Amino acid sequence: MASTTVVLPFALPPAELAPELSRNLQAPSLAMLLSRNSLLEKHVIADDSRILPHEAWLARARGGLAAAVMRGFGLAPKEGYWFIVHPVHIQLARNHLVLADSRRLRLDEADSRVLFDLARPFFDELLWGDAETWFMRADGWQGLDAASPDAAMGSNLADWMPAGPNALAFKKLQNEIQMLWHEHSVNEARQQRGLAPVNSFWMWGGAQAEAPMAEHQPMAVATPAAAAVPSWLKALSAGSTAAAPGAHGPVVLPHLIPMGAGNDWGAWLGAMQQLEHEWFSPLLAALRNGSTNELTMILTSREGWTEIRTSKAALRKFWRAQNLKNLTQ
Repeated sequence: MASTTVVLPFALPPAELAPELSRNLQAPSLAMLLSRNSLLEKHVIADDSRILPHEAWLARARGGLAAAVMRGFGLAPKEGYWFIVHPVHIQLARNHLVLADSRRLRLDEADSRVLFDLARPFFDELLWGDAETWFMRADGWQGLDAASPDAAMGSNLADWMPAGPNALAFKKLQNEIQMLWHEHSVNEARQQRGLAPVNSFWMWGGAQAEAPMAEHQPMAVATPAAAAVPSWLKALSAGSTAAAPGAHGPVVLPHLIPMGAGNDWGAWLGAMQQLEHEWFSPLLAALRNGSTNELTMILTSREGWTEIRTSKAALRKFWRAQNLKNLTQ
């Protein structure tokens, strides 16, 4: 059966904003897809989860994020426990530290290479993916519960530091790298250009190198021009065809991540309107003309996700009102 799964991070706004945003969103195709369904399941993540729901869904689908992202970069170590590593900027906000939005870091390859080469001797193994994504091996850190940067961003960093038996070892390593990079010429030059210094690193997404892929279909990731898609996410689409509404298999639409992570719901509304024209209307047309037999939508928020499945037969449920009420967690 020709089927499509569309993953939409941050498609579900906060409950207190959802009614007003839904009233202002002109998306009849999305309303049809959400209302005329054959399956609707709501999932809530655990209160102590340190990654976002769409990241958790992707980790399950790919058999562990670090391993899958490494494969996307053409790296295939046969053993070890690996984490995704990002060079980041940590800033002081009043009386606590905050992890800044890495999408605004604007770290080029030349500067990143210098920082990478400086840091590499302090790790058991440190592998290069690209300027914003590296990988570290830490075989004894399997029990470390590490938060994703988007989950931790903007909050008191003390609440999001890695937790577990090796937390102190991580903190020691992080302090060493912070001292190594502090006032380095790369950062001095960045500040002269009006850019934030790269003063720390963040790690998350731990997985065994040999972790098998749970999802055998290639996963496409759309790359909207208006939104900066993190390279770790783009790497998950390695080997897949270009993301398009008529394609079969899973596809991730990351258009809403910057707005949802940054709580910019005015911009979110505009991005959803664009998705209505570029994705939701073509997806509805594909169901109606039979080129897609079944569509599953994974809509996420910070608290969980909703799985909605529909088909050409389900679209005939005319007694169901066409609305956007399912845009709530």
